[in-house]
Amino acid sequence: MDRLAFTAAAAITEQTIARQHMVNELANMSTVGFKRSYDMAMQSITAEGPGFSSRIQPQAAAKDIIRLEGGTVMGTGRSLDVAMNGNGVLGVSAEDGTLAYTRRGDLRVNANGTLETGTGNLVRGEGGGTINVPPGFVITINPDGNVEARDPGLPPTTRGQTVGRLMVRDAGATPLERRADGLFQVSGQAPGAAIPGGPAPSGVTPGALEGSNVTVVNAMVRLMDHSRSFEQQIRIIKESRQIDESGATMLRPTT
Repeated sequence: MDRLAFTAAAAITEQTIARQHMVNELANMSTVGFKRSYDMAMQSITAEGPGFSSRIQPQAAAKDIIRLEGGTVMGTGRSLDVAMNGNGVLGVSAEDGTLAYTRRGDLRVNANGTLETGTGNLVRGEGGGTINVPPGFVITINPDGNVEARDPGLPPTTRGQTVGRLMVRDAGATPLERRADGLFQVSGQAPGAAIPGGPAPSGVTPGALEGSNVTVVNAMVRLMDHSRSFEQQIRIIKESRQIDESGATMLRPTT
C-alpha cells in the first residue's frame, strides 16, 4: 500500500507550481496588459534508485508560452495610453538593459524626458534607442505608433514634430515566454533576442488600455478542480494507511 501513498504524495508535490500560477493569474485580474501563459499536464515516469524499479511516479510537464489573446480594451482618453492591436507587443528596455517586450501601454514621460511604461521600463523606438520628449511639449501617439510632440504655445491645429516611433512587433508567428521580471522574450532564445516580425501589420489604439486576458470564471473553475484533485490525493493516502493497518491486524496472532 505504500505505493499508493508514494504516488499520491508525489502528485501533490508536482501540482504545487500549477497552484501558484493559478493564484498568480487571479491576483493579476486587473493588471494592465497581463497575459496568461502557464499550462501543465501530468505524465508518468519510472522512479530511479534502489528499491524503486517498480515505482511509477507522476511528473509535471509544464509549458510557459505567452497567450496573446486580447483582453478587454478600455477607453481612457489619455493621450499617452495605447492598446496593442492584434498580436502586437511593445519593445522596452529591461532593468539589465536588454530588449524585452510587453503588452502594457500605460506610458508616461519620466523626469529625464524619456518615454517609459507604468512600471518604469524605457520604451524602445524603431531604431532601438529611447524616445526623448522636449520639456513641456504635448505628446500625441498615432495609430501607426508615431510619437509627435507639439509646442503648447502653438494653435491646437498645428501638427507636432515626430520625435520617434514605438517599436511595435507582431508576435503572431513568434512564441514568447515570460521573463523573471514579468516582461516577455522570444521563447528558447537568449534575453534580448529581437522578434523578426509577423504576418500582420503592427499598430496601436491611442487613448485606450488593454486589460488582462484572464477570465475569472475559468480561473476559478480550474482552481476548484485543482482543489478537488488535492483532496482526492489526501484521501488516497488516508485510505491506503487504513488498508495497511487492516492487513496488519489480520496477520496479528491471536491468543
